[in-house]
Amino acid sequence: MATGSGGTSVTGQPVAIEDHGVIGDLRTVALVGSEGTIDWFCFPHFDSPSVFAALLDREKGGHWSVAPEPNGVMKRQFYWPDTNVLVTRFYTPDGVGELVDFMPMSGRKGMKEEREILRRVRVVRGQMAFRMECFPAFNYARDTHETKLIHSGATFSSDTLQLTLSSSVKLHKTERGVTASFTLHENQSAVFSLHPGARTSCEAVVHDHESSEELFRETVEYWRHWLSGCQYTGRWRETVQRSALALKLMTFAPTGAIVAAPTCSLPESPGGTRNWDYRFCWLRDAAFTVYAFLRIGFKQEAAAFMRWVEARCAEYDDGPLPLMFGIDGKRVPEEQELLHLSGYGGARPVRIGNAAADQLQLDIYGELMDSVYLSNKYAAPISYDFWRHLRRLVDWVCDNWELPDEGIWEVRGGQRQFVYSKLMCWVAVDRAIRLADKRSFPADRARWHKVRDVIFEDIMDKGWNPERGAFVQYYGGHALDAANLLMPLVFFLSPVDPRMLQTLDVMRKPPSQGGLASDGLVFRYDVEATLDGIAGSEGTFNLCSFWLVEAMTRASVARPDLLEEARLIFERMLGYANHVGLYAEQTGMSGEALGNFPQALTHLALISSAYNLDRTLGRRD
Repeated sequence: MATGSGGTSVTGQPVAIEDHGVIGDLRTVALVGSEGTIDWFCFPHFDSPSVFAALLDREKGGHWSVAPEPNGVMKRQFYWPDTNVLVTRFYTPDGVGELVDFMPMSGRKGMKEEREILRRVRVVRGQMAFRMECFPAFNYARDTHETKLIHSGATFSSDTLQLTLSSSVKLHKTERGVTASFTLHENQSAVFSLHPGARTSCEAVVHDHESSEELFRETVEYWRHWLSGCQYTGRWRETVQRSALALKLMTFAPTGAIVAAPTCSLPESPGGTRNWDYRFCWLRDAAFTVYAFLRIGFKQEAAAFMRWVEARCAEYDDGPLPLMFGIDGKRVPEEQELLHLSGYGGARPVRIGNAAADQLQLDIYGELMDSVYLSNKYAAPISYDFWRHLRRLVDWVCDNWELPDEGIWEVRGGQRQFVYSKLMCWVAVDRAIRLADKRSFPADRARWHKVRDVIFEDIMDKGWNPERGAFVQYYGGHALDAANLLMPLVFFLSPVDPRMLQTLDVMRKPPSQGGLASDGLVFRYDVEATLDGIAGSEGTFNLCSFWLVEAMTRASVARPDLLEEARLIFERMLGYANHVGLYAEQTGMSGEALGNFPQALTHLALISSAYNLDRTLGRRD
């Protein structure tokens, strides 16, 4: 895997996006680099200001490192099996050390009342000298803070947040925070823990090996018990389970909201300007995630999100739904540029908030109604009051589906008649009809049937380009769009419809021949042929690569040759996961991770394609 720029390590060298594992407690996450450094952490929630943001500025962003003093160190990072507990192992000529990072969960009960990040370092062979640095930089490194040493720890106090670090070894105060240098021998350990609030003493909360071991075991039990609900037993079980664990980490337990990614402003092109904040709940991304959870048996997560959606629908009874929300259900903050941060690998501007929240993206209604339909079928029947809100939304779609919009990719180059947006309007009306019939709900069925048929004919007439021999990105255009791969996946067209097969063949060609695929990896669209209003290029879109796998898998009913190729592309994509099985949004030209990390859309598409590919291969074996 190629190495990018950004982050901070104990040696001062940059840490790439893909060189991180993730820990979390269903309220926030921390990104832990393979060097033993926490490079990203927001508290108390996913969308709160950062405490550590070395990913976005090595010098100013703040970090928390626990690592051996440099001495020919080799490293290996992995998850404790079937959990989100992260282990970073260090190998030196003098011994072997092991750093265990996690946010404690209380056995099968889940979240503990006392929130903390717990970091335990232990020498398992020989001896090893370590250095710990805890240099917070509150509020995206905009706030100064006061550091105070206390019994068995230190406090960090800013105007916006206070935190306490407990330590089983002696700390030393510095200008930026605290450090500790210590040597451990075989079977000795040191434990550090970061808590909310400013304490006067850490005597009651400082951990020794025994207390940290108890929390470790409780947290392992929680994740293993949760994962035991996974019903996928196919060929790629470990990979699917890791994606499920990643998606669970991106769930905000208090509300059921699901963030698109827990990071912000990680660039879609090296050093570029396509840097966005994804720490919010997109209806589209969350609805797709519900589908993935239901597919492998996690009904509680689907039901929790449906409750969240019902509350949002009730709040917006007089107009269209926003396409994204804060994790608390409130409006997404206005987009800001943090000019004091240098950006990941120099990619500027660094952005927080998201201006796309004010866009019109008609496709969200299709994804929303599809997730409601599936949740009603496989999780829990929806209420009549929820149906009333949904019925109003579907009527709004019937009134407004012909409007141009910004589309699924949130272009900032003006509204168009995007084919995918029309497709998902068709899905919204179609799933509403199915749901009304299944539950005998009252609805204007005659109108809905008519509108659904009109949308279908409109797409077939205006979305198909005979010259390209493919469905194109928008009416009257020539550019391709990988989102159209969903046509057979949402049952708009048969996967073996001649037009769908032709579209597949065109998309599978390399960009130099007018297609979107590069060795099986798929660009979401041709940036040169699409006026998206944003400068620069981008990598292949991991979500779209898995969509291609699923479309080819379904088409193999008539084209058996596509099945083995779909498997090859799928397994090639598995090789682009990082060392602990996580994906960012995109894959760069050198194989590096690009965009926010980990990305929910990528992991949910992996689950769906693995499920369908495995099922189809099973029938053929």
